[in-house]
Amino acid sequence: MNSNDIRQSFINFFKDKNHSVVRSSSVAPLDDPTLLFTNAGMNQFKPIFLNEQEPKNNRVVNSQKCIRVSGKHNDLEEVGVDTYHHTFFEMLGNWSFGGYYKAEAIRWAWELLTDVWKLDKNRLWATVYDDDDEAFELWKSETDIVHGRILRFGKKENFWEMGETGPCGPCSEIHYYIGKDLAKQSAKGVNVTDEYWELWNLVFIQYNRDESGKLTDLPKKHIDTGAGLERIVSVMQGKVSNYESDLFQPIIREIEKISEIKYFESPVPYQVIADHIRMLTFAIADGVMPSNEGRGYIARRILRRASRFGRMLNLNKPFIYKLVDTVGQILGKVYPEIIDKKAHIINVIKAEEKSFNKTLDRGIHHFNRIVNSLSGKIIPGIEAFKLYDTYGFPLDLTQLMAREIGLEVDEEGFWKEMEKQKERAKASSKFTASTDKINWNTAIKSEDSEFLGYETLESESFITKWSKIKNGFAIVLDKTPFYAESGGQIGDKGTITNGGIDLEVIDTQKKNEQFIHYCKGNLDELFLEKEVVCTVDSNRRDAIRRNHTATHLLHAALKEVLGEHVHQAGSSVGPENFRFDLTHFEKISQDEIERVETIVNDEIIKNIEVISTTQSFDEAKKDGAEALFGEKYGDEVRVLTIGKFSKELCGGTHVNRTGDIGLFKIIEESSLAAGVRRIVAITGKEAVKFVQNKMQLLIQNEIESISRIKKLEKEIRDFKRKQIAADDPIKSGIVTTYNGIDISKYEIEATSTLELKGVATEFFNVKNIQIALLALKGAPKVSIVIIVGKSIIKKGIKADNLARKIGKALGGGGGGKENIATTGGKVGMRLDEALDIGMNIIKQEIQDILG
Repeated sequence: MNSNDIRQSFINFFKDKNHSVVRSSSVAPLDDPTLLFTNAGMNQFKPIFLNEQEPKNNRVVNSQKCIRVSGKHNDLEEVGVDTYHHTFFEMLGNWSFGGYYKAEAIRWAWELLTDVWKLDKNRLWATVYDDDDEAFELWKSETDIVHGRILRFGKKENFWEMGETGPCGPCSEIHYYIGKDLAKQSAKGVNVTDEYWELWNLVFIQYNRDESGKLTDLPKKHIDTGAGLERIVSVMQGKVSNYESDLFQPIIREIEKISEIKYFESPVPYQVIADHIRMLTFAIADGVMPSNEGRGYIARRILRRASRFGRMLNLNKPFIYKLVDTVGQILGKVYPEIIDKKAHIINVIKAEEKSFNKTLDRGIHHFNRIVNSLSGKIIPGIEAFKLYDTYGFPLDLTQLMAREIGLEVDEEGFWKEMEKQKERAKASSKFTASTDKINWNTAIKSEDSEFLGYETLESESFITKWSKIKNGFAIVLDKTPFYAESGGQIGDKGTITNGGIDLEVIDTQKKNEQFIHYCKGNLDELFLEKEVVCTVDSNRRDAIRRNHTATHLLHAALKEVLGEHVHQAGSSVGPENFRFDLTHFEKISQDEIERVETIVNDEIIKNIEVISTTQSFDEAKKDGAEALFGEKYGDEVRVLTIGKFSKELCGGTHVNRTGDIGLFKIIEESSLAAGVRRIVAITGKEAVKFVQNKMQLLIQNEIESISRIKKLEKEIRDFKRKQIAADDPIKSGIVTTYNGIDISKYEIEATSTLELKGVATEFFNVKNIQIALLALKGAPKVSIVIIVGKSIIKKGIKADNLARKIGKALGGGGGGKENIATTGGKVGMRLDEALDIGMNIIKQEIQDILG
């Protein structure tokens, strides 16, 4: 059987025993900050074990993708060195929630292993907890295992606990002897030597441990089993190494092609790389990004470890990203997310590999600094560990470099630092049952939290549970129109009222499937059993709906403009704006932002109907609906379809047609982390307000700019005309005396007739002028200003009259005041000719008036 057949046969076996198939949850449990990675099949059922949620089915089966980088069986430095421990693995599991118990779990496990899969009973061993006589006897009565192969072990090996507190219980493990000689088997080898592989762990959850350490019986007992697919595949395919199975061999063959070195020549680097590329592919597909903290730090360490081992195969340039496609070929049908997100996974790994190459160079510089600062011949363990942890130097590389220059490395100190890190990682990877629970009071006994908010914003409901909390109350309703925060959309606000209850809902949150309304106001306990009127703030909800639908349009537009590698990496949808995080490796240019805005607004203008339907998850995925990083989806999902433009799984609230959004505008683009950009955008009234404010600001800036320009121009004109007017006009002009009156003519360099007129004004104010002609020098068209002094005006000669007569003679026009006027002529007339005509007309005017 190949690995796909084995996995499916496990699931089919339990389906035939009335188990419902549950999809694997994400390896990055974004809703459980106390857990770094999903490390067991039971993680997604934690609320059921904690009695916080009722199971939809009390018998379930699945294959869960898991990541373990610390803990009982996972020393990272051993992964790839031995043949059966992994950072990523699949855990086959079957569960019973308050249904069947130890007898069935033991009987069915044995049936599958020996009757269906035909494993050799003479190689199988069963272990039970020291005090679990019930399980010990059931192995005898429910199976035909040789009784001497049933062994008892202590708490370390055979007692399972979720955390420091919470559900726990004894377990029974099934081990398989992989040695060649059956006669060499011994009970002393189980849980001791590597020849005995643990295949399956049956956990009997029957106790709850409180904070004092006391164990009490649970009201319901559960079965939680886990079987490592990789080990089972190896055993069934007759291999003594997981890496020789069909889950790993295609990856190893691809590495052989890239490196041109055969696997058998140096197996460890191949095994490390093959293991780590699986872990990286699934972690990144589920939203993990390499970074310096939390899950991202683990992913970065794993990638760098793979890269370091690649150098043992002379692979000094980025190569790990080339293996993503092969992982998809092996596991993509079972886990389609690694196909959907392939381009993104490749981009992330390639960028991280390039970055690490630079880091290695910096590590060599750091090594040299350490050497130069040494007072002795030994490099301290803490420094060797820093080279390992920060710069990716394995201990043997540091030792090799040290030996080359006659130094040693404090190996013991290095391993002490390594142990400290493991303890930190172990502490981070455990979760503890929450002790900050709300102490609920029951108002009426009823089913609760039926959500009505897709169809209505008002309801008449009953309070089922309530609690007095700090600054208010927590309320649970039998049915509610209030949307509880999820999928990036924030919770609704509004009111809950009746004659004695007057509450303002300030937030709505979801705990498992329960909607909790956080309120402030008045609550009279006498009115708790009476019906309440629930009203959602409709204006706020409408704004949120506009923004949420816009995120779907934005997502599709970003893919169109930037490429298919773009995936939503987070969002927060509120009434004022929304933020949208996306996978992309460079700043989004202004041109790209404008193209995205245009595409989204075009879809809004089309006023496309927004259709929400309910489908099975598998049908929705087959129809092309996109699932988002880290989101939990049930068997039935809501699919939001916007024409042919967008199709996504989404449980949020949305507009009826895209035209309801009104207007879309991006107001901010920034870097959130390596490979992740953040966009902030607005819609509807907020977008209109934003554009109006921008226009007002633009107009105000324009007015202020024009005013500043005019002021500057006036200052320049004033300066120039004062400068020109201050010069002695006799030196630059020609003065003619006629009938005792001085007539002056000047050719002035100015920028315009307006400036020339300004110069004339200065002349009139500061010079003793009788009559003067000021001509604009170098202009294509004749332009002349005429000045007449006060003494001449009194004699009846006026500038405006002269301007009209000269203008007529020049083929133009003229006019102005009696002291200053302007006139001009046609294009092409010579300036000296025009001045001569003007002088003759002035003389004629003097003759006519004064005789």
